Amino acid sequence: MIELFSGLDAWVLVSLILALTFVLAFEFINGFHDTANAVATVIYTKAMPPQLAVFASGVFNFLGVLLGGVGVAYAIVHLLPVELLINVNTGHGLAMVFSLLAAAIAWNLGTWYFGIPASSSHTLIGSILGVGLANALINDIPLGDGVNWQKAIDIGMSLVLSPMAGFLVAALVLIALKWWRPLSKMHKTPEQRRMLDDKKHPPFWNRLVLIMSAMGVSFVHGSNDGQKGIGLIMLVLIGIVPQQFVLDLSSTTYQIERTRDATLHLSQFYERNHETLGEFLALGKAAKGDLPEQFSCKPEQTEPTIAALQQSLAGVTDYRALSPETRIEVRRYLLCLDDTAKKVGKLPGLQAREKADLDKLRKDLTATTEYAPFWVILAVALALGLGTMVGWKRVVLTIGEKIGKSGMTYAQGMSAQITAACAIGMANIFSLPVSTTHVLSSGVAGTMVANKSGLQGGTVRTILLAWVLTLPASMGLAAGLFWLATRFVG
Repeated sequence: MIELFSGLDAWVLVSLILALTFVLAFEFINGFHDTANAVATVIYTKAMPPQLAVFASGVFNFLGVLLGGVGVAYAIVHLLPVELLINVNTGHGLAMVFSLLAAAIAWNLGTWYFGIPASSSHTLIGSILGVGLANALINDIPLGDGVNWQKAIDIGMSLVLSPMAGFLVAALVLIALKWWRPLSKMHKTPEQRRMLDDKKHPPFWNRLVLIMSAMGVSFVHGSNDGQKGIGLIMLVLIGIVPQQFVLDLSSTTYQIERTRDATLHLSQFYERNHETLGEFLALGKAAKGDLPEQFSCKPEQTEPTIAALQQSLAGVTDYRALSPETRIEVRRYLLCLDDTAKKVGKLPGLQAREKADLDKLRKDLTATTEYAPFWVILAVALALGLGTMVGWKRVVLTIGEKIGKSGMTYAQGMSAQITAACAIGMANIFSLPVSTTHVLSSGVAGTMVANKSGLQGGTVRTILLAWVLTLPASMGLAAGLFWLATRFVG
């Protein structure tokens, strides 16, 4: 790892260390900001002692990051338009990274300080969108092109629908438990359990389910939110030291051949569907190998881009053999071909089988660009895991007692946690970022309604206000910081 940073100018190295510190600080804060939600019910119901609960949650968050993959990481990265990702220079890379991280950290700390279960996911996504829009305004780019809006819509839908699903499903689970065992002790609150049964802890099976579901929430939280940190670090590395990280330098000869073959098969795919795609891609009209000086990702440049990429990778068995400039060019070509292929896949007229083939080709194209070194994954896992073990007290009381008008029962805790673990786990499978905070607190609210406990208007209004304000506030803050930062980098 150390050799990757050798030869850097002192100011670039210092900036890189600061940027990485900012990302890991964000993940550390995310640990105690969001994981309080993951262990809130298990602590409130006294299923586990607080110190043991947060330690175990930290371990499961750590494992979730290590085993979670990078699908969600690059869903976050690709919120930015492909032009910004391929043309960023060191100065603007620094401005972009520090602006979005400073905005995200500031909002996270503020909401944590006041004990508000706000979403780190919304904060981060808002910050990235703010940078993208500010970059568009600064460079006279249409706002429609300033952000990858299709990806933003997909993520926005997952962020909006997941808490709704959490509310409804958790309520239905609780209703099912009340129908199955209406007189069970699991429908008591911790206070009722202590007063009526003179017991401190939940019944054995309820306690076991509470603990297992809490650790499940912690694991999927680590997988989903940890990947956001991984995506941020890759943005940092690609933006500040692109020559070392634009491609996975550890790629095997087979992986490089697979990428090269994907470009050949992509060309054949376009030729095979010439009648449907010819006009959109200007097939046969662009001179092969002729790319304009100001490179940008346009469908009509697909043929020359494929030709240039095949020429750059001809005979290559190790990415380290390429010059730093060629590595950057190869990544540009790969990202542009993938971006165009994604647009082609949405055009009418393509058969379902052809679309499936195109999806497979896209995975091969990005196999050596959408990656994360193991040390990045490990660093994020440690930061998130350690952050889990501090700062949890402020949010636990909000989740346990201040959402509903009465305390949370064991059954409510189980319903909310099982729902949250399943919902976030499904989001991980489809590489969609979701908010642990929103899903779990919505689940708790759903169980309060199903239990006819009612909701505390003040707390619910505060949470909803944080949900509504987080996205525009983080967008505005990040945009303002990015604008100021670009004044200094020119």
